[in-house]
Amino acid sequence: MLNKMRGVTLIELVVVVAIVALLATIAVPSYRQFVMRSHRAEAKSALLNLAAAQEKFYLQNNTYTDALADAPPDGLGLLATTENGYYTITIDDADADSFAATATAAGGQADDTHCGTFTIDQAGARTATSNDCW
Repeated sequence: MLNKMRGVTLIELVVVVAIVALLATIAVPSYRQFVMRSHRAEAKSALLNLAAAQEKFYLQNNTYTDALADAPPDGLGLLATTENGYYTITIDDADADSFAATATAAGGQADDTHCGTFTIDQAGARTATSNDCW
């Protein structure tokens, strides 16, 4: 009776490692793109909140403000970064008739060149780096 050897050969192990490496090189960039797309919602939400705060400020003061972080009644009382810090928020222009605000990608989200900036104005007009971002 011959004793059969059981186990995994080195060639089989190398093939499995190569397949796993190939799958990882395909999956990781796709996952990174998915994560960046999901973080864009944070910028949109922050700008919509800012627009609502600007309208409230306008109703009380008959003008828009560029004081993002100042506490009400002097400003909006909002943070200059989004909740998780993926975007920085700025009010580019504000006067009695109009305002424009921008969310710019920061930190690891700065790699998102497709949708790096989002803007909104007093009329609710939304623009971004690319047309399909909002």
